[in-house]
Amino acid sequence: MTTDHICPAGRIPSTSAAGTLLTDAGVAARELNTYASRRGNWRVMRLAGFANPRLENRMTPDLPGGRAVDFGADGRDRVVDAVHVVADRHMERGQDLIVIGGREYGTGSSRDWAAKVTTLLGVRAVLAESFERIHRSNLVGMGVLPLQFEDGQSARSLGLTGEEEYAFTGMEGRREVPAVLRATARRLGTGEVVEFTVRARLDTSREQLYYRHGGLLPYILEQALQGPRSD
Repeated sequence: MTTDHICPAGRIPSTSAAGTLLTDAGVAARELNTYASRRGNWRVMRLAGFANPRLENRMTPDLPGGRAVDFGADGRDRVVDAVHVVADRHMERGQDLIVIGGREYGTGSSRDWAAKVTTLLGVRAVLAESFERIHRSNLVGMGVLPLQFEDGQSARSLGLTGEEEYAFTGMEGRREVPAVLRATARRLGTGEVVEFTVRARLDTSREQLYYRHGGLLPYILEQALQGPRSD
């Protein structure tokens, strides 16, 4: 999954959620321009999150990108809607989201905005087979935990479909996130449980510090509020 899948840079279609937002604000359809030109507007970029029509979502295999599945508060429904709409419903219910990806997750040139869009949608962790180096660091800077499957494992090999509720344990009562966490995926409907381990990709002490504060900006804000320190 590339950064263009996560945060598209191309032309804004007038029929898209971002296009509708702009036209409702008085922007003429011919002046919508591209997502790349609108990156100063976080509302536009949030609506663009994971909305690339070329994105293949295994949870919605017969639909173009930009669609996600909402299982409701009790996990019994199955409603397909736009990614940002499903994200809003989860936020209203206080349910965190994760993204499950494959190899070299986040490869591309828009690595910082792809991380910003991810956190704007309420995603708290990304579980992938491997990460593009800079995007992984950008995720940490936005307070999103990058988790990596153990070597040889993947969503496919573990039988994960996305129709599960996930829990990651091992961080309780610890100042730093340990290198290995226990993952539990409970299948909606059947209650069947799949357990496996994942690697927490906080690769430096500085990344541990940023993640502990919720990201780079919260860390900087807290430092500023504390004022200068005397030796």
